[in-house]
Amino acid sequence: MADEIVNVNEFQALARQALPKMYYDFYAGGAEDEHTLKKNVQEFQRIILLPRVLVDVSNIALSTNILGYTISAPIMIAPTALHKLAHPEGELATARAAAACNTIMILSFSASCNVEEVAASCDAVRFFQLYVYKRRDIAVNLVQRAEKSGYKAIVLTADTPRLGRREADIKNKLIVPQLKNLEGLMSTEVVSDKGSNLEAYANETMDPSLCWRDIAWLKSITNLPILIKGILTREDAIKAIEVGAAGIIVSNHGARQLDYTPATISVLEEVVQAVGRRVPVLLDGGVRRGTDVFKALALGAQAVLVGRPVIYGLAAKGEAGVRKVMQMLKDELELTMALAGCPSVEDISRSHVRTDRDRLQSML
Repeated sequence: MADEIVNVNEFQALARQALPKMYYDFYAGGAEDEHTLKKNVQEFQRIILLPRVLVDVSNIALSTNILGYTISAPIMIAPTALHKLAHPEGELATARAAAACNTIMILSFSASCNVEEVAASCDAVRFFQLYVYKRRDIAVNLVQRAEKSGYKAIVLTADTPRLGRREADIKNKLIVPQLKNLEGLMSTEVVSDKGSNLEAYANETMDPSLCWRDIAWLKSITNLPILIKGILTREDAIKAIEVGAAGIIVSNHGARQLDYTPATISVLEEVVQAVGRRVPVLLDGGVRRGTDVFKALALGAQAVLVGRPVIYGLAAKGEAGVRKVMQMLKDELELTMALAGCPSVEDISRSHVRTDRDRLQSML
């Protein structure tokens, strides 16, 4: 069929057709000039694969282990907000797709369905993403609810003392619906006669005083392991280890916060070397191909998180679309591993890729 979807990127055009412009722009847009948004994808394309031949690849093992939980492939679902803007079933559809694919979904703090609804939708391992508001009792409430509902880890988003300047949302005068996780706790309604309702709300509620010493407070209110999301430098990776993080997510918030930060794949190796295998390092941002997953693993990531492609699949075809996105990436990774001579995820090594830095060093 001429209209058959053959890769993950094609879901974006379908999502654009399916969604109102305000909602498509909310999902697709980045901060300011969107320089980092483009770079997140482009920097993967600068990494060259170095395959090994005459390796027995008759059986390819994709499964891996994250914090003690086995998943079918090193591809997880990133926390993204307000799935019901993309599809009426929202995060429930995404959660069912994640369960069907035997992977971990990280539920967003800003979800359209609350932690309890998603937990009841299907039996699967999932993590909960947390923002810390000025009202710390909100975080306590949500962390305790997530733990009670069977979530296996807390993912603290650390790069949002204030909201980045997302100009498409400002032009569209984006209006954010009530966040389900906050019902009965606080209202998300903000009176703003200009720009983005989301920006006004975030700037009223986010806690800009949140700092490294607050990780001890967060650890005191939960028994769950805490991963820190938003790390881009070796210095912050070392600090994360020092405060007891159970994992690190190399992320620039999908290029939605500070523009002109580095593409995540370009700083992954620096973070991995700083961590030294003490905790798992995951990568978020720009993953659109199985080759991208392979490159991230070769540079030391234990798994990748996929955000926008999941939303685009959900908008285009609901739960089936999310399943298709995840399966396509998994199938492409399997093919890449076979053609690169890697029978298992453990066989993927630094020697399978060449970066710009490698090329520069070879010329010295």
